[in-house]
Amino acid sequence: MRLSLASDSLDGIAARLVAEVQRRGHSVTLYGALAPGGRADWAWCCSAAAKDVSSGQSDLAIVCCWTGTGASIAANKIAGVRAALCADAATAAGARRWNDANVLALSLRLTSDRLLEEILDAWFATAPSADDEDLANIAHLTHLES
Repeated sequence: MRLSLASDSLDGIAARLVAEVQRRGHSVTLYGALAPGGRADWAWCCSAAAKDVSSGQSDLAIVCCWTGTGASIAANKIAGVRAALCADAATAAGARRWNDANVLALSLRLTSDRLLEEILDAWFATAPSADDEDLANIAHLTHLES
């Protein structure tokens, strides 16, 4: 799978995230502090990763900042992006299943190495729901963007 990864700093799990995603066999495009010479401000790097998802250049993205809040806000400004700030595996699975989230936002401050693995396990193992009610919610979000 093609993933875009962004972080505004190299604190916490930032470097571990890249290694873990690559270890799982995914190809990555890096932004912000993860990319030498890239603009590391959260609004710029996280929206750039989200644009890759919106354009189809990447299948999914993972964006990070100290709290994860700014990363999710920046990503959600891009049409077609549904970014979810996830602090645990159950939230990540639910975001994929019920919200068809295509961008995972993480806190560099709160996410431990072990928690990162659990969140990624859930994120990658869970497919979006095919339930009519869930699909209607996603369609409504698309309508709201237009």
